Amino acid sequence: MELSVNGRNMEVTTRLRNYVEKKTVKLDRYMPNLAEIHVDLSETNARNVVERQVAQITIRDNRGTILRAEERSNDMFASIDAVVDKLYRQISRYRGKRRRKWRGGNGSEELVMGEPLPLEEEIVESDDPAIVRTKHFTMRPMSTDEALDQIELLGHDFFVFYNADEQAVNVLYRRRDNNYGLLQPDMD
Repeated sequence: MELSVNGRNMEVTTRLRNYVEKKTVKLDRYMPNLAEIHVDLSETNARNVVERQVAQITIRDNRGTILRAEERSNDMFASIDAVVDKLYRQISRYRGKRRRKWRGGNGSEELVMGEPLPLEEEIVESDDPAIVRTKHFTMRPMSTDEALDQIELLGHDFFVFYNADEQAVNVLYRRRDNNYGLLQPDMD
């Protein structure tokens, strides 16, 4: 398991790094195929003092499943505690979905879904509207059901995936009525 701890607008002290390691090492017990834990700690200039210390953890297992959580508070250690607790709940929900899927009788013991962590490149900002972030990621073929599970686990409003049934790139998105839409482009 690979652990990386990054700080933004703050210095990550050895005490803070050790605390993160102590809290995140236990995640491996509940998600045994855990491959990578990425921790981002930052201090923001929020007006509300309670939201200045931000901890975000992204975990990925060997199957490509990604779980991400973020918490804010006025103390970094409290933010880390809260985000780890949130991840435990997400892991529990994820494992429950896998068990229900397996019991559903589709013949598949494991649910393969997800994407590897995207690589981000920050681009210098200007006054004109521009692309400010580019993400590169590898797509793995998956069904729309697996993409639906992934968008719920990540908590995002959209999810780009390679649809194994259609053999094309599709976009699953959350609608305002909390249902989902699927974009399937046709090539000319």
